[in-house]
Formats: sequence, C-alpha cells, structure tokens
Amino acid sequence: MAPTPERYAKIRRVLSRRQPTLTVLMDEVNKPHNLSAIIRTCDAVGVLEAHAVPPRHGTLASFEGHTYEATSGSAHKWVRVHPHADAVGAVRELQGRGFQVLATHLSQRSVDYREPDYTKPTCVLLGAEKWGVSDEAADAADANIVIPMFGMVQSLNVSVAAATILFEAQRQRLAAGMYDAPQLSPEELDRLSFEWAYPDLAPGYRERGESYPALGEHGEWEGS
Repeated sequence: MAPTPERYAKIRRVLSRRQPTLTVLMDEVNKPHNLSAIIRTCDAVGVLEAHAVPPRHGTLASFEGHTYEATSGSAHKWVRVHPHADAVGAVRELQGRGFQVLATHLSQRSVDYREPDYTKPTCVLLGAEKWGVSDEAADAADANIVIPMFGMVQSLNVSVAAATILFEAQRQRLAAGMYDAPQLSPEELDRLSFEWAYPDLAPGYRERGESYPALGEHGEWEGS
C-alpha cells in the first residue's frame, strides 16, 4: 500500500535532516529498555544509524521484543543498528571511516562533554550499565568525556547520559546549520525514502538485485 501524501512528506522531511556523521556505539548495553531509549533519542536528534556490541551472553536479536518495541515507540524502524563483535574493533572501524570516537569514561584525559566539536563526524561510545566503557575501548577512543555531576551519586543511567550528550551534539549542529540542508546524497535520500515508504516491498527488490522504482512527489510509483 502506498503511503498517504502526508506520510510521504514526513518521511522526506525527516530524512532530509538525518545526520549520517553522528552515531552511537553501545558496548554491551544489556537492558532492553535502555537500548530502546537510546535508539529513541537517536531518532529524535536525527542519527541515521547506530552501532552495538551485544551483551556477552546474548545477541542483538535478543533486544527485539515487547519491551524493546514498546519503549522505543517504534524508533527501531527508523534507526538501523549494526552489530559488532567487540568494542575496540568497532572503535577502530569507525575511526577508519573518519569518525572521532568520544567515550563516556572517567580518566586522566577526560573533558567536559560540551567541549568536543560535534559538527565533526562523531561517534559517542556508551558502556554497559554495570561496567561502563572498558579501559581498552576508552584508550582506543579519540577522547574521553564526562558529564559534570554534583550529587552523592556519581553516575547517570546510560540512556540519560546518551540523551544529554546527543542533544548537545544536536545543539551544536543546529547552530552550524547542519539540519538546514540534506546531509544525505540525493541517491541515498531516494533509496531510503523507498525503504521507509514501502518497507514490505524493499526487501524483495534487494533480493532480486533490482533497483527501486522512482517515486513521484507524493510517494506514488507506477506499480503502487
């Protein structure tokens, strides 16, 4: 079924503000409601794709289910999560793609989370609820960041920390005008528009190796 013109207009509007150079890497975040809340924040600030190292005794698929979907408000449909075998390897891969990796970690080189330039390609590395970011991954990161706190408790819930940092990234990018023009190429924008507008049809085209149909102004196409 073709989307309504209003639905398709929203898809195009949201995609035109997606930030492919802003992402997160969740290192063994093991509580589904936390992962879901982080994905929901990613969607809210315009993150295109996220990354995750599954918990030691689980897989990324273990996050799928009632808790995940109910908490994220279906945000997982709009933010693809790429699995990785380990955090250090993921950090190196993202750095190889030009991302600066900022680890939420208290160390001798930690800086206030507002100091980095988030208009650069940036990945925020978030640790597991119980252990945080490992020393090895924190050392591999380009910088360590902390959220100043003045209470008796010296840590935030991982999803709250993610939201705090990502909205600072959004603030800087808004000021730099990075939401004013599409960050995706026209080809990527058209491809994702079809996948979002026709999620049931897109897999079949990919399996057959066929190009997606060109969509009209309101999301219609010849076979719709």
